[in-house]
Amino acid sequence: MDHYSQLLAFIWATEQGSFSAAARAHDLSPSAISKLISRLEDRLQVRLFQRGARSLSLTEEGAAYLRSARAVVEAMAEADSLAEALPARVGGTLRIHTMATFAKHQILPWLDDFLDRYPGLDVELQLGAQYLDQFDQGLDLAIHSGVLPNSSRIARRIGESEWLLCASPDYLARRGTPGHPQELLEHRCFNFGFDSPWNTWAFRVEGEMLSVPVVARASFTQGDLLRDMALSGAGIVKLADFHIGADIRAGRLVPLLRGFGSGATEPIYLVYANRKHLSPRIKVFRDFLEARMRRSPWGLPAEMT
Repeated sequence: MDHYSQLLAFIWATEQGSFSAAARAHDLSPSAISKLISRLEDRLQVRLFQRGARSLSLTEEGAAYLRSARAVVEAMAEADSLAEALPARVGGTLRIHTMATFAKHQILPWLDDFLDRYPGLDVELQLGAQYLDQFDQGLDLAIHSGVLPNSSRIARRIGESEWLLCASPDYLARRGTPGHPQELLEHRCFNFGFDSPWNTWAFRVEGEMLSVPVVARASFTQGDLLRDMALSGAGIVKLADFHIGADIRAGRLVPLLRGFGSGATEPIYLVYANRKHLSPRIKVFRDFLEARMRRSPWGLPAEMT
């Protein structure tokens, strides 16, 4: 039973002075108003109106109840007003899970601007190389690359990354630049310290796919440590262009074996729990991230491909 409609009918009848006038004012039938008020009186077990042939007046109980009824309706109106403002209000804590390298090289450079634009919003970055579904524990967003597990989550493709073999100019000056994938077996190489498709170094040679069984001299669970090894001149690594694109453009690292299709690509997804009633804090972050990616793509310039 709609108790709120009963309250409204009671207030309207009081303000208009009759059931028929209340009905006309609110595009209802007099019988509909009468039924709502009768149900209200039955529920309260009290008579609210003295019904005369030509007049309608409140009983003593009705006058007392009117004050409470108006307070309830006003409170409901205030709640609705606040709710209508919620979509425009960006606040609270935005919890994001992403790869440490993506956070460092693609989020931190503009995070200060984002926080300035939304002073009521806090950001919590949770870092990990592997995608984790933690939305039931309060996570708002995940940003990850590669193949995601099948689920009911919403995965919005925001770009793609290319995985590149690279080394520093100093290393190549000392050890030479490999001209064929098999020559990697003669070089010092580094890889990730966990099971990952990123550890497979595959190439296209004479129309056939060739996987070179590179033995990593050292392995790391953090991509930034692989990058540091390459920058120091220690050896060859395979990393995503969103991670090392700036180093290659600046000449600190040199891409290798591009003619053998060494650059495997994979999508990058923005993942959230549900498409319906998306939180304002998720919307503004999504839009800000996508705008920054359009202005500052991390892919290599055409002359380097």
